[in-house]
Amino acid sequence: MSSSMKFRRTAVAVAAAAVLPFSLAACSDSGSDTEAAPSAAAGNEAKTGASTPAGDSMTGDQPFGPACAGVPKEGAGSFDGMAKDPVATAASNNPALSTLVAAVKQAGLVDTLNNAKDITVFAPTNDAFAKIPKADLDKVLADKATLTKILTYHVVGQKLTPKQLENGSFETLQNGMVTTKGSGETYKVNDTSNVVCGNVKTANANVYIVDTVLMPK
Repeated sequence: MSSSMKFRRTAVAVAAAAVLPFSLAACSDSGSDTEAAPSAAAGNEAKTGASTPAGDSMTGDQPFGPACAGVPKEGAGSFDGMAKDPVATAASNNPALSTLVAAVKQAGLVDTLNNAKDITVFAPTNDAFAKIPKADLDKVLADKATLTKILTYHVVGQKLTPKQLENGSFETLQNGMVTTKGSGETYKVNDTSNVVCGNVKTANANVYIVDTVLMPK
């Protein structure tokens, strides 16, 4: 016990004396010493704060927006869980995207989206699909060609950061164009659809959950 305490004091002293990168290395070297874990966590927090430009911390690397509060805190549907899965699989674990997931399956696009490299998906919520009259939605879901056009219009072939959305115009996989405007935590797509939970990471995509289905122009 005393040697463990002595080791801990030594590790803390080394961390305090060294500059940040070396202090992080010193903490990680302690490996199995669970008592040192809080120091490592604190160091990582310090590193995150130091490497994120002031003012960008909310939109730099973290999800943002009012609908993010409804994302499960744990499990496959959480932000951490979704980050481990390709985008179609990740979406299937988010209850708010069940209509989108059903549409993607109907169009046979699950493998296409899961196997794509570095894409951005503007993902309409269930409420977004609910804005479409049921008869019209049923008609679209029954027409695979039209459904595929609409869904691929929501996909851009690069990972977009919030900064890029401030005043952007991007080609979609459907070969149409989407435009984005906004700043901070408030963005619109095509001047009609609001980003309600943005910068959600999956294994192969950045996802911006939107409140209105985008229609190809």
